Amino acid sequence: MTSMALAPRTALFLPASNPRAIAKARTLACDMVILDLEDAVKPEDKDAAREAAVAAMAEGFGERIAAIRINGVDAAEHEADLAAAARSAADLIVVPKVEDAASAARIAATVGKPLLAMIETPAGVLAAAAIAALSGVAGLIAGTNDLKASLGIPSAAGRGGLSLALQTVVLAARAGNAWALDGVFNALADAEGLAAECREGRALGYDGKTLIHPGQIAVAAEAFGASAEEIADARALLAAAQGGAERFRDRMIEAMHVAQARLLLQRAGEAE
Repeated sequence: MTSMALAPRTALFLPASNPRAIAKARTLACDMVILDLEDAVKPEDKDAAREAAVAAMAEGFGERIAAIRINGVDAAEHEADLAAAARSAADLIVVPKVEDAASAARIAATVGKPLLAMIETPAGVLAAAAIAALSGVAGLIAGTNDLKASLGIPSAAGRGGLSLALQTVVLAARAGNAWALDGVFNALADAEGLAAECREGRALGYDGKTLIHPGQIAVAAEAFGASAEEIADARALLAAAQGGAERFRDRMIEAMHVAQARLLLQRAGEAE
């Protein structure tokens, strides 16, 4: 099983029913691959996609974290998906529309694997802290498309109406020592819009971005990664820190800032 100490910056959804996409994913520079059994798969393809996902997980995705998104608790395919997920070699199971901790706990116990719980409804947002606190939950995903729909926000509107929900997901994840992944960006040809939304997500505290196209990986990885200036500053801070509160360049630093600098370098793959 791939080490999952660090949260992914880029998590790519792709249909488990598409063998060419699965093969290509093994060549992509994403941190996580999520094989989807839910929205991306036609009803008549669900059974074949389930078996394809299990086979793909057995082959593996190299150093990438590998996950399967199952159908939700109200779907006819849910129980079959749980059984397949339990026997698969997936690192994580992504669960849509999680609305209460009891359901998440049941699913985690059934599959015997850590979950990424998608927070996609008002009930899910209100229960996010309890969900993230479960030992079987590795992280939360903000399901922004469904959140917009369930809150009555027009699909073409910006994310202003989601601000409370987005921050609540981050707060819940941090309180539960879990990952927080931002929702997908739908406009495939709008690289500038994607970059802006990624920067906003990072500024809110999200660890990374869920994606729906390989062309989005590089933009998200850059936005959620550390810039050369940030890396240089972190190195200089660690070299200068002597312990306790002290002045570094034009600001005061303490142990918290030292820990942040170390984490930034770790996520960037840079040795101190």
